[in-house]
Amino acid sequence: MSAPSISLRFWGVRGSIPCPGPSTVVHGGNTACLELRFGPERRLVIVDAGTGIRELGNELMKTDLPKGPIKTVLLLTHTHWDHIMGFPFFVPAYIPGNLIRIYSCHDKLEQAIRGQNAAPCFPVDFSALRATIEFVHLTPGRPYPIGGATVTGRAQLHGDDSYGYRIEKDGRSVVYTTDSEHKMEDAAEVHGFVDFLRRADLVIFDAMYSLADAMSLKEDWGHSSNVVGVELCQMAGVRHLCMFHHEPAFDDQAIDAVLADTRRLEEITRAGNALTITAAYDGMEIEL
Repeated sequence: MSAPSISLRFWGVRGSIPCPGPSTVVHGGNTACLELRFGPERRLVIVDAGTGIRELGNELMKTDLPKGPIKTVLLLTHTHWDHIMGFPFFVPAYIPGNLIRIYSCHDKLEQAIRGQNAAPCFPVDFSALRATIEFVHLTPGRPYPIGGATVTGRAQLHGDDSYGYRIEKDGRSVVYTTDSEHKMEDAAEVHGFVDFLRRADLVIFDAMYSLADAMSLKEDWGHSSNVVGVELCQMAGVRHLCMFHHEPAFDDQAIDAVLADTRRLEEITRAGNALTITAAYDGMEIEL
């Protein structure tokens, strides 16, 4: 059996703030971090550096470092703390000989990464990170060869800017779109976003809020809902919708209830092929 083109593992699936505790042991409490491996070479790309990247770094020290220096790509969506706060605890960044190349469409990314490793916010200065760390700015809408795959960014509606990424390898495609609000009455924006998702094998989608919250109490807060995720993915002919960036106030039971409701919604609104729907959890693995 041939190796998958893309292998994924989730190391953090929460939004806004870590929420460890006995009521979140199933889905986990770490903030956003995704590990991708490409092809038989198992080339590594990490997406976002929330608290989940700490455990990923510890795993890399056991599995990858014994084979030689760790060379990895870190692809970041934006500068909000829940998506970068794990980086100061990413052990490979402190090891001489390792290479971490950080890519983002966000023009304040390097400032944010360096700034959180500085007094008075953190006791260890960025200069103590002994790995070679490079910052590369990407232009949205332009495809780039990164880590053995093709990556294309897209601007999203979110405070202080956020960017989703379409990642393609050997005819397989993953869209990672978190921290994005969708104004469904804006036909041009919806059409553009559907094109971004078009026929993706997997869409990792910000489903933080209920539709009622997204349209009322939390309108303009920069996040989306499970209902909008289903609608956009159905329009785009997506195969698998994975709900992500879970509300920190939701315990495991609440997330399971949202998942069940979302699957029922997909069934009653289905007009073509069935859309697979899952809810991300720490340690979840998917192969494409």
